[in-house]
Amino acid sequence: MPQPDRPLRKLGFLTIGLFDPLDPAAGHESTLQIIELGERLGFDSAWLRHRHLQFGISSPVAVMAAASQRTSRIELGTAVTPLGWENPLRLAEDLATVDLLAGGRINPGVSVGEPMQYDTVKHELYPDTADVEDFSYARVERFARLVAGEPVREFSGKQGVVEEFSNRVEPFSAGLRQRLWYGAGSTKSAVWAGANGFNLLSSSVIFPDRDQDPDFALVQQSQIRAFREAAAAAGHGGARVSQGLVVIPTDSATPAQREKYQRYVDERTPRTAAPQGPRGMMFAADLIGSRDEIAEQLYAHAGFQEVDEVAFALPFSFDHEDYVQILTDIAGKLGPALGWASGEGSRPVR
Repeated sequence: MPQPDRPLRKLGFLTIGLFDPLDPAAGHESTLQIIELGERLGFDSAWLRHRHLQFGISSPVAVMAAASQRTSRIELGTAVTPLGWENPLRLAEDLATVDLLAGGRINPGVSVGEPMQYDTVKHELYPDTADVEDFSYARVERFARLVAGEPVREFSGKQGVVEEFSNRVEPFSAGLRQRLWYGAGSTKSAVWAGANGFNLLSSSVIFPDRDQDPDFALVQQSQIRAFREAAAAAGHGGARVSQGLVVIPTDSATPAQREKYQRYVDERTPRTAAPQGPRGMMFAADLIGSRDEIAEQLYAHAGFQEVDEVAFALPFSFDHEDYVQILTDIAGKLGPALGWASGEGSRPVR
């Protein structure tokens, strides 16, 4: 097994927070227990996907608030919150509040673009402004300014006897702006994120440039390098990069679990054979096997070679006990095989 040039510094995981629509409370409780387990196992971060009108977490801010009161160290993030569904000012208020409750552990990841299946929901989401809403980078720029504490208006001060008003988003959480992430899938968005002071979330779904060979790892590597160049040129040389692939270690899995996991991977593998759709969407292969087998594949992965922190994605449709086994093997077996040591990167980055 090849040895890394440097050890993995931060180990995280990402979950969709799946739930049964007939008993949604149980699924949310399972997610909170998984985050608690992640902290006990020494993970540096836990990330929540954001799903609207599906059977996954629709309000990760609320779940992070709950998780912040059941944990004390692990960083909590979103990967990602689509800003097309959000009012940037209200989201900035909510995230600052939760960040203060968490002691500065929140890592909001965002993206822009028109909401998925917009035509089916725009009449409820934006009944009066659906055709003029701006889903461009300007939306996330506005959100970032508000998080940073820049003025919202000129008015501030007392009004009446007891009412006192601020000209910025309150509460203000110092350091939160430096912990904003952007979920970029293309070179263009990676460069924009670097130039605008965001950290980079690079996942298992990316879009190659037209002149690039459709090799997922090499395309991801080029996007990460383009991000770092843009960040350095803009004076953000310390910007962080996290990679999020699906990994399924089977070291302590039962025979039934291994069979279940392999079926899941086999069903998803065909989509990795060639770019999909008009934009050439590319999916990374799921990595399954023993810790040594997965570590060897990661060391050979050009995208992984560019990062020193990861947020491995948990499979969508598994059961609670499956996630316990997978997380336990990632923290106890795969992480150490990648040079990670629990606690070394555990302090929140403020």
